[in-house]
Amino acid sequence: MKPFRTLFAFTLTLCATLTGFVQAQQTTDKPQETRPATPQATRPPQPPPVVSPEVHADRRVTFRLRAPQAREVVVSGEWGGGRTAMTKDADGVWSVMVGPIAPDLYGYSFTVDGLQMLDPANSQVKPMRSPRTSILDVPGDKPLPHDFQDVPHGVIRVHTYRSKAIGVKRGLQIYTPPGYDRNTSARYPTLYLFHGSGDNEATWTALGRAHLILDNLIAQGKAKPMVVVMTDGHAAPPTPEGRARNTELFKRDLLDDVMPFVEANYRVKPDRLSRAIIGLSMGGGQSLTIGLNHPELFAWVGGMSSALNAPQQTFATALADAKATNAKYRLLWFACGKDDFLLKTNQQFDELLSSKGVNHTFRLTEGNHSWPVWRRYLAEFAPLLFAQSAAQSAKVQ
Repeated sequence: MKPFRTLFAFTLTLCATLTGFVQAQQTTDKPQETRPATPQATRPPQPPPVVSPEVHADRRVTFRLRAPQAREVVVSGEWGGGRTAMTKDADGVWSVMVGPIAPDLYGYSFTVDGLQMLDPANSQVKPMRSPRTSILDVPGDKPLPHDFQDVPHGVIRVHTYRSKAIGVKRGLQIYTPPGYDRNTSARYPTLYLFHGSGDNEATWTALGRAHLILDNLIAQGKAKPMVVVMTDGHAAPPTPEGRARNTELFKRDLLDDVMPFVEANYRVKPDRLSRAIIGLSMGGGQSLTIGLNHPELFAWVGGMSSALNAPQQTFATALADAKATNAKYRLLWFACGKDDFLLKTNQQFDELLSSKGVNHTFRLTEGNHSWPVWRRYLAEFAPLLFAQSAAQSAKVQ
């Protein structure tokens, strides 16, 4: 009986297994209940991207801005000619063609119903405290002093430091010349280079292209290899009281924090004959004020389109003894464009220095208060630096 019972139990188990399999298969094969699809939100068609600026072969430039609700849009830039009104098409895109524009780098902005703004289609932006300026690059048939060329290149090093002098965190950019990292025994002179009001420590490289200007001059044998220190010129809050104290606070930060940092961390020559100082606009006022009041620190002093305040009082020490001033400084150089709104004060400074017998060079040039002018000034000033002979060094040390 046992074999029969065993066979019977096996048969029941097999039947149960087959029944479960069939039921499962029927469940699987049964069509699934379908539910009406939830309608998906359809994305409206995206308009084609706006191209701006578009530089044409004849160096005319088309600017465009999509602003369908705007009532008025104008473009203005450093190429001169004032503000140019733009017109709107049926798709809400404003445009205008200007030029031809001479080869160079230019800052420009849109003004939309009274609001100055960047060109949102252009990723090239001028570094500023409140960014509102885009960068236009109009190439030429031959390289300009600021163009990237196939020459050895230096390095831009970016630092953040805590200023003990004024108690805030600040930014600093430092250019080291080609070969700095390889030739570890060499020591270099230093140029302290300042920006203008509203800009920051990055503007002299992003728009001024100071690093490329120095690369090209050094490769051509026109300038000595040097370290260039670019600081943040705004040491005080942007208030009337802050602006009145800015130069003094900036000087404290430069002398007490920046210069010690540079000379502790870079292979620079720590003597006055190996230090130069120059700036533009606000920075020109800073460089002249600091440089001409600290002959123990700087032997090479310059200014570009300088914003000068009460020069007879500001430079009283240098003006009081022209013989001593002339003996201390290897170069006092400043320049201004004929169409610059600061021309009159720079001409008056030139006349004041001449009346006191202070040796200097004043360059009156074409141009206005703009970066195309200041890049040319840097390309002219840098080759004049650090060229004294050993005999001269011994004489004025």
